Amino acid sequence: MKPNPLPAEQTHESREDAVREMFTRVAPHYELMNWLMTAGQDGRWRQEVIQRAELRPGSRLLDLGAGTGDLSRQALRQTPGCLTLAGDFTIPMLSKGQRKLAGSPITWAAMNALRLPFPDASFEAVVSGFLLRNVVDVQQALREQYRVLKPGGRMVALDTKIGKANLYSPFVRIYLRGVIPIMGRLVSGQGDAYRYLPASTQGFLRAEELVARMAAAGFRQIDYRVRMFGVIAIHWGRK
Repeated sequence: MKPNPLPAEQTHESREDAVREMFTRVAPHYELMNWLMTAGQDGRWRQEVIQRAELRPGSRLLDLGAGTGDLSRQALRQTPGCLTLAGDFTIPMLSKGQRKLAGSPITWAAMNALRLPFPDASFEAVVSGFLLRNVVDVQQALREQYRVLKPGGRMVALDTKIGKANLYSPFVRIYLRGVIPIMGRLVSGQGDAYRYLPASTQGFLRAEELVARMAAAGFRQIDYRVRMFGVIAIHWGRK
């Protein structure tokens, strides 16, 4: 999961700079923190994301907000013949992924999710993991993903969501607000960055609201599934 340090009063440019700077700091321990925070479940979620992308050999895939390339690696495991491009605007994240996956046929590129450097209809699929809750304009990010997809292409997004109150809600709040910041401080020395996770999760869209945003961007055949006691959702739609 990506922590989010975005005070609402910042301008778009300064908020983007804050995100980039924060991910630069957490990059060295990013995969380990993801594994610890999700009790090892993030790998299963990423498998599901790629399954729902419906890739075939030769499919062009954009892994947007790729970080260190976990979705790209999963795509090549499931569909070895796909053409995968991993894009992110945090260079240290991309550099770490490129070193980790040296020799793999992944193309790595720096880019901003709000201004994708590709012509219309460039990809059969666009996937993302914990991207949307960190962009400064969700609707623009969705429009850009729709634009670069080919007709019939699939968009799949893994992200946090606001969960409805249930039996597990008090335990989830304790975990998000108490355990994760301590874990972040002990493991990465960046406890301040991981304090933003609860606030950003609670401030992000409900699953139904993200469905509406996707529809407004032009996507059809939209659906989602909820994971991890209602804190995680996987959304998908077709152009």
